[in-house]
Amino acid sequence: MPELPEVETVRNTLKRKVLNKTIVAVDILYDKIIKTDLSLFRKNLLNQTIIDIERKGKYLLFKLNDYYLISHLRMEGKYSLKKVNDVIDKHTHVVFRFSDDTELRYLDVRKFGTMHLKNIPEVYVGEPLEKLGLEPFDDGFTLEYLKSEFTGNRPIKNVLLDQEIIAGLGNIYVNEILFLAKLHPETPTNKLTDQNILDIINASKVTLEKAIKLGGTTIRSYTSDDNVTGKFQNELLVHGKVDEPCPVCGTTIIKTRVSGRGTYLCPNCQKL
Repeated sequence: MPELPEVETVRNTLKRKVLNKTIVAVDILYDKIIKTDLSLFRKNLLNQTIIDIERKGKYLLFKLNDYYLISHLRMEGKYSLKKVNDVIDKHTHVVFRFSDDTELRYLDVRKFGTMHLKNIPEVYVGEPLEKLGLEPFDDGFTLEYLKSEFTGNRPIKNVLLDQEIIAGLGNIYVNEILFLAKLHPETPTNKLTDQNILDIINASKVTLEKAIKLGGTTIRSYTSDDNVTGKFQNELLVHGKVDEPCPVCGTTIIKTRVSGRGTYLCPNCQKL
């Protein structure tokens, strides 16, 4: 699943390609992706111009004249800019046709992606954005904020993956963040010290900034709209490194499961 760095990479790529383009037609080839009334979705998008593309957590927000088109890529969603007469890929599910005879096509092999259309003043009212937590780059992502959320005995990995607490993190980056913070993924959140939490904040920002700079992580199928794979997979410290030596102490990295999620760690650096 594309996480914050991959979605940010897609956002930056799309901004170079589709800003100021005006939608003149919308073709919906698989309607379950659309979480707004279909007729209103088509009608309200007509003659809307893409003014900006923003991001919140793992969501892309296409800012139009009067609306926000909110898109979640889920497992394997991606966008591709094509000419009107280009052959349609069989995994294309939504097509936005522009006035310049180009099209922005949404492709999704798994068909898990979602799209919502919201009035601009109501973009954060109701689904899907209302309950999202802060992301590591937000000003409010502080020691005080995390202490207020780290009150129970849930494993720290579960909490970092909870989008209502921290938006944008997924399994790959949480494994990396916990390694940098030297925390075992099953550490109860109410056992964390202030320094532990500060280490999480720092590790989150360092990891995500580097991943964004390198265009995200490609392990299975992620590519940007330019069909370019990310490069952060070459910088991973523990994720996917089972049976390899820890880059810090040389201990063999192990793989376990935390709440069903594949979890990589160094048993020496990340003691429970």
